Amino acid sequence: MRFLVDTCVGHKLAQWLRDKGHDVLESRDEGNDPGDIELLHRAVREQCVLITIDKDFGKLVFLNEEEHCGLIRLPDIPASQRIALLQKVIDKYEDELRDMCIITIRGDRIRISRDT
Repeated sequence: MRFLVDTCVGHKLAQWLRDKGHDVLESRDEGNDPGDIELLHRAVREQCVLITIDKDFGKLVFLNEEEHCGLIRLPDIPASQRIALLQKVIDKYEDELRDMCIITIRGDRIRISRDT
């Protein structure tokens, strides 16, 4: 699977995904933060599932109807728990990720949304 990892998520998670055999881009490799909308556009151009902790992406996708290739939102997840939770998401919801769903993890709850 192909992912774009937002800077706020962390390099450690990006490296873990690479170690698991995924194709991973990091927004930090592009230098300064381009802003949410440009990051979302880059994920679409690169055909990546975007992983972020930023809550604004839900607004961009659901209210502004911005195009996306799937989104994993980890808004309230401490860095120490992100890898374990992401492993569960990839194991259990791979089909949904391939179908460009939006997956939001809050605490121990996982919500799957489709924007259509």
